[in-house]
Amino acid sequence: MNNKKELSASAAGDVSLGGEILVHRLGFGAMRLTGAGIWGPPKDRKRALAVLRRAVELGIDFIDTADSYGPNVSEELIAEALFPYQAGLVIATKGGWNRPGPDQWTHDASPSHLRNAVEGSLKRLRLDRIDVYQLHIPDPAVSFEASVETLAQLQNEGKIRLIGLSNVTREHIERARKIVPIVSVQNRYSFADREWDYVVDYCERNEIAFIPWYPLGAGKVAGEVLDRIAQAHRASPTQIALAWLLKRSPIMLPIPGTSSTEHLEQNVAAASLRLTEEEYEKLASVGELAMTQSQ
Repeated sequence: MNNKKELSASAAGDVSLGGEILVHRLGFGAMRLTGAGIWGPPKDRKRALAVLRRAVELGIDFIDTADSYGPNVSEELIAEALFPYQAGLVIATKGGWNRPGPDQWTHDASPSHLRNAVEGSLKRLRLDRIDVYQLHIPDPAVSFEASVETLAQLQNEGKIRLIGLSNVTREHIERARKIVPIVSVQNRYSFADREWDYVVDYCERNEIAFIPWYPLGAGKVAGEVLDRIAQAHRASPTQIALAWLLKRSPIMLPIPGTSSTEHLEQNVAAASLRLTEEEYEKLASVGELAMTQSQ
């Protein structure tokens, strides 16, 4: 579909993070570089490092990770592959969720844990300051304000540059913004999974970048429509799903992850795919239908 010259994340255009940093609107999610169940090291370390290096070669300048991926493994791989970092490369990480075993998550967004998490991420990523630090998920056992205030303090101390949220409602964002500016929100979202539509709209109105994770959540009906449009573009369903996200809003910053350079190149090729209005609406209506059926 694209020759190598055109293969660049820059084709997706740019999005601003808090009016301070400009990044291309197609990033890379580094969760899948770890072992099975997001646990332990990758089966093939060389391959994981090659994917990260290729991502940067393809113009990706936003890499998303978290201390719980591995745990620690994803951040360590990023530093091993890319340090010293090229100018303009933004590494966004997260804290507040623990990884006690394969496919297991536990909450801890207490102030003391977040402080330790930020210190740990700084060390593993070999940074003096983290460009974007995200609260991974609100902790039901800890005051949300206390978690956000801790990140604001760490920002004042110069350890964090910009603050983001993940897995939040609009109410969470509004509460956080009373404490500190929020530059990004990362929630599960795709053309077929539109639970957070109203958060995307809120983010667009307030110039907050929206980072969709699991950008390919799709049911059977969605799959059929997706396949038809993909065939028309001689593209893969994944590429069409990414192109839909990029068309959905100028503040959208998809971060498809993969452990294969071939898939990475396919994802980046989606940056220059343009859907027609009709194709976009067809996919959007599938998502709306899926939502009404699940309610």
